[in-house]
Amino acid sequence: MKKFCFLAIVLLASINLLAQDNLTVYPTNWWTGMKHKNLTLLVKSAEAIGSPKLAASVNKKGISVKEVRSMENNHYVKINIAIDANATPGLYTIRFGGIAGNTWKSFQFELKKKSMEDGKSRVRGVTSEDFTYLLMPDRFANGDPSNDAFDDMRDKTSDRANKFARHGGDLKGVQDHLEYFKDLGITTLWFTPVFDNDMPKMKENNTDMAGYHGYWFTDHYKVDKRFGGNEGYKTLVNAAHQKGLKIIQDAIYNHVGLYHWIYQDAPAKDWINEWPSFTGPNHREETMFDPYGSKFDKNNMVKGWFVPHLPDLNLANTDLSTFLVQHAIWSVEEFGIDGYRIDTYKYCDEKFVNRVNEELKAEFPQLTTFVEAWVNTVVGNAYFVQNNFNIPFKHNAPGAIDFSLCFAMQTGMNQPAGWTEGVNRVYMTLSQDLVYNNPLNNCIFLDNHDMDRVYSVIGEDWNKMKWGLNWLLTMRGIPQIFYGTELLMKNFKNPTDAEVRYDFPGGWKEDAVNKFTAAGRNEKENAAYNYISKLAHFRQRSSALKTGKTIQFIVRDGVYVYFRYDAKETVMVITNTGSKEFTPDWTMYAEVAAGFTKAWNVQTETTTALTDLKIQPGDSQVLKLIK
Repeated sequence: MKKFCFLAIVLLASINLLAQDNLTVYPTNWWTGMKHKNLTLLVKSAEAIGSPKLAASVNKKGISVKEVRSMENNHYVKINIAIDANATPGLYTIRFGGIAGNTWKSFQFELKKKSMEDGKSRVRGVTSEDFTYLLMPDRFANGDPSNDAFDDMRDKTSDRANKFARHGGDLKGVQDHLEYFKDLGITTLWFTPVFDNDMPKMKENNTDMAGYHGYWFTDHYKVDKRFGGNEGYKTLVNAAHQKGLKIIQDAIYNHVGLYHWIYQDAPAKDWINEWPSFTGPNHREETMFDPYGSKFDKNNMVKGWFVPHLPDLNLANTDLSTFLVQHAIWSVEEFGIDGYRIDTYKYCDEKFVNRVNEELKAEFPQLTTFVEAWVNTVVGNAYFVQNNFNIPFKHNAPGAIDFSLCFAMQTGMNQPAGWTEGVNRVYMTLSQDLVYNNPLNNCIFLDNHDMDRVYSVIGEDWNKMKWGLNWLLTMRGIPQIFYGTELLMKNFKNPTDAEVRYDFPGGWKEDAVNKFTAAGRNEKENAAYNYISKLAHFRQRSSALKTGKTIQFIVRDGVYVYFRYDAKETVMVITNTGSKEFTPDWTMYAEVAAGFTKAWNVQTETTTALTDLKIQPGDSQVLKLIK
């Protein structure tokens, strides 16, 4: 009899173990001490686990079950739980099954203790005091060649000779070069998505392309093991924080990769925006705010698929939106990131994005967000963030990727000054900042991973490049450069994005040159690197450039002048895009420059009397005024 009981216990334990192994639970864990104490656990299985009537229980105090029910797809069960205020960290066993005698399943759910460093050494937010470096891990540096490719993934290759394939760069490679960023004057790292992209090569522009860029999510809770996995991500974030660097995570709410379980085995049919045949979005952000717009166009904008291998998510679905909100919160606490950049924001359900922003802010007050909405106008840019419009729907994101100012700066570098051309585009664009609640929250840039390299855009003219760099690092907002800009990396997106995403020279041991070092860079590259570094380090010390006010003057004879100032400091930026020598008329600038007698040049570190200041055609200077 004792032997029979023992075998029964072992058998029951084995059944429970098998049940545990067959279940996947999202979120994978949570924390005590969080404001979000009510969770919806999505339990996933390869077999049917649903039942018309379900019950659930927890093995000890600290977690209580509020509701359990099957999903439309009986491979999923939804369990709503509440975490008690006095819950202790540890493993909790949650059981569920059918009341009518169905086989019960169980899984362990871990509660960890919330970090006491949130808002201090981690989750600090990214602001106008920062300088951001955008990189693609796969193209930046290979710190661990052992994780370049895996036979159990759909794309089993790593081939640097193929510009459309994965090249083996990873998070360890980024970590190995933290001092490089510090020396350049960078305070924040933003890399393209790092979560699992277990996709085969897909056809884009008649090319078989790998998902090396990270925008084809297949699992929200796994960092791609080719980048180093969850532990590699944590290690990098912690190492960056120890160096005083911040981390921005690239988030995607609009779509998933074709091989994500959300599409392959959706919990409910309406998690995906389905069409009779492939239907892309119209890409017109105006459809979201046009007072004369049609419902048809807006529906197409929100629900169209980018490409056939990126299923569009129905963010209006409550269960799906809860899954994504919880993942966003989980990511911040699990990894300690400091900010979010949200991809393809203008295509998302508007109520959803406001919800996720609100819930993130409630849990992490210091966390900051800026959103990507590739737009045609300043009005379009401002619509998707906190703005000063009197309109029916108000977005709550604090800042945007400032495409309007990017295009204006490129125009200012490329065209002769005219009434609305050339540098006047910069002046005109900044003059419209009245539409933003706080333009300091906008991320400003000269190019990024989806654009032609700025150095090529301006005809590889280093003089014009200096204009753009001066504007980038002295204007309001959060400046961002794309990896390699400091080396004058160039190219156009012709015929594909791969042309602007070449590997960083020196990121692989076999590279012939190492441009992470001055010895590996040529004279022009060192000049560019040093120019950016000097200006970036000055910016770190300059309260006026980080948080000060702006006053700008209309463009005269191709000369654009503006000031950044506060009670401690005044910085003057002069760019002469005209054909004549410029001698400032100080009576014109008296409202901000009165009382100052000298100007200190940030690049040359020389001081000149204001009465002797002359700016030659094609020159641009950043000057700290001295009394």
